[in-house]
Amino acid sequence: MKKALITGVTGQDGSFLAELLLEKGYAVYGLSRHESWMHAHSASHLAGRITVLFGDMSEGVDIASAIQQTQPDEVYNLASQSRPGESWARAQETLMINGMGAIRLFEAIRHACPKARVYHASSSEMFGGTTSGPQNEETPFLPANPYAAAKVYAHNMVRICRESYGLFISSGILFNHESERRPLHFVTQKIAYGAACAALGISNSQDLNELGHPIVADGRLALGNLDIARDWGHASDFVRAMWLMLQQEKADDFVVGTGKLHTLRDLCQAAYGHVRLEWKNHVVSDPALVRPLETRQTLADASKARKVLNWEPTISFEEMVGKMVDAQIERLQARGSR
Repeated sequence: MKKALITGVTGQDGSFLAELLLEKGYAVYGLSRHESWMHAHSASHLAGRITVLFGDMSEGVDIASAIQQTQPDEVYNLASQSRPGESWARAQETLMINGMGAIRLFEAIRHACPKARVYHASSSEMFGGTTSGPQNEETPFLPANPYAAAKVYAHNMVRICRESYGLFISSGILFNHESERRPLHFVTQKIAYGAACAALGISNSQDLNELGHPIVADGRLALGNLDIARDWGHASDFVRAMWLMLQQEKADDFVVGTGKLHTLRDLCQAAYGHVRLEWKNHVVSDPALVRPLETRQTLADASKARKVLNWEPTISFEEMVGKMVDAQIERLQARGSR
């Protein structure tokens, strides 16, 4: 039986990946901070099916202990401070987890389990202010926020560790991927939440945004720049690409995305349209929610992943948004019944 270690197992991607690996017969280990595991999270339903190790990606001892204890065949490094917008206020923490945490993991594997195959989560945010597109594995990086800068550092170390030590480390340059398991601080989930509130007639929500205000206030959802355009796919498709990368003969870097571009306006239209409402009656743009420096239009050229990995997305943009809205309606209805 193969053994796999997932850092960041409590997150959206970690939970979908753990499910996939369990279906394939793996023994799955998850590295998580104690407080993260003890609260409700995306992988809560997997308790008893995976083995949880408690540790912090900012602590080298915790990482080394997890590698030595599990001796995994595959390692999936998904742990991160995952909020690009919030990385402005948490720049040092972002670098420690997203950048230095990855290096500590690679070093632990080099010394304790050098034959393990490693997946590292890079990000389309690394392209940042690039003016060329669509983006592929050869597109230059131009990070536009501290999150992206830390990801570029770790991504470069993937190549250095591969070439210097012969480690099998593949990186996935993942474009935006969402699901019904996204936390509410992500704008896509806020939109799904706003549509769910509108469908249920909730004018003032209990849940708050990053400014400490209700996500929905007086029947309106406040967002930042509605013209932001992204390549959005469903997380379950993307974790399948992660697994496929580690089944190849050679470690490499792969762009993963749908190749289809949508704006926040499109997302609002899909979400509110799913509950047969006109989004313009429920959404406003708030300048206070606009980032200081915004990543430009990013669109994936995933032709390498399609050719080498034989990977294709299976869930459409509209299906993804519909799943998210339905999940928020179910959550709000369950809360109201208590």
